[in-house]
Amino acid sequence: MSYLNATNDLYKEAALTPDVGLCCTTNPIWELPGLKIPKIMQEMNYGCGSTVNARDLTNNPKMLYVGVGGGMELLQFAYFNRQKGGVIGVDVVDEMLEASRQNFIEAEAQNDWFKSDFVDLVKGDALNLNVADNSIDVAAQNCLFNIFKAEDLKKAIDEMYRVLKPHGKLVMSDPTCEQEMNAALRNDDRLRALCLSGSLPIADYVKALTDAGFGTIEIRARKPYRILDPKNYPTDELIYIESIEIAAIKDPMPEDGPCIFTGKAAIYYGDQDFFDDKKGHILLKNQPIAICDKTAGDIAALGRDDIFISESTYHYDGGGCC
Repeated sequence: MSYLNATNDLYKEAALTPDVGLCCTTNPIWELPGLKIPKIMQEMNYGCGSTVNARDLTNNPKMLYVGVGGGMELLQFAYFNRQKGGVIGVDVVDEMLEASRQNFIEAEAQNDWFKSDFVDLVKGDALNLNVADNSIDVAAQNCLFNIFKAEDLKKAIDEMYRVLKPHGKLVMSDPTCEQEMNAALRNDDRLRALCLSGSLPIADYVKALTDAGFGTIEIRARKPYRILDPKNYPTDELIYIESIEIAAIKDPMPEDGPCIFTGKAAIYYGDQDFFDDKKGHILLKNQPIAICDKTAGDIAALGRDDIFISESTYHYDGGGCC
C-alpha cells in the first residue's frame, strides 16, 4: 500500500466518523457577521491553521480549495463570494465530498445567505487538477501538502501554480519542522497521513514554492503545533513541530530572486527626514517598514549605523517594500 492509499483510508474514516482530535489548530473559528459555522464542520476541521484572510478575498475572487475536510473553510470562502460556483472544492476521497455536501445542508439552515451551489464539489486529485489554466484568483490547502513526498509535493505545487491567474495567491497552512527526522518517522505512512512526519523545514518549504515560479512569498504566522516524544513515537529525541500560514503569489520572478517576507522590518533613525537607498526603498525617520529578506540583506550590507533591521518574526501582514 502506498502512503497515498494510507492517507485516503485515514480521511475516509475521518469523514464517516468525525475525529475531533485528528488535527489540532489553535485558530479560533471565524464568526463573521451573519456567518454561523455548524458544529459538525467545526468537529471536522482537519487543518493546522487557517487559509481564510479577508484581504485576499475582495472583489468576488474565483476560489479553489483542495482537500475539502468537512467544508468549513469552503463555507468561509463562500461568505466572501456568494455566487454560484464561486468556490471549487476538490477532494480525492468520495466520503469526504459526501460529508461536505451533507454539512452544507446544515449550513444553509443556519445561514440565510448561503446556498450549497455557491460551492462546486469535485472529485479530483491534487496532483492532477481538473481546472483550467490561469482561471483561479485564490487557491488554498490546509494541512495537505505536508503529507506529500518530494516528487508529489512538486506536482501539487506546480498544479496550483498552473491554475492561478497572474498575481493570484496560493494560501496554505502546513506543519513544519526544523529538526532532522529519522527514517522510521519519515517512512511511517500513517504518521505522514496524520500531518506529522512529512513536515519540512521552513526554508525547504519556501524553496519548493519558489522553484515552481512563485515570485513573492509571505509568511503570515508561525505557531506551536505538536510534539513527537520518545515514549510514543519511534524517535530518540523530542521533535518539535510548528504550523505556518503562508501565501505564495504568482508574481513574475525578479531577476535577483524571489521576494520572501518573513516579518523583518527596517527603522531609520538618522539625522534626515528619510533615507533613500536609490533602489526603490524609502525609509521615513522612526517609521518601521516591512521589508523582504533580500532587501534586509542589501540594506544591512550598507553598514550604516542609523538603520535598525529586526530579526524575522515570521508574521507578515502586508505593506512595506521589496
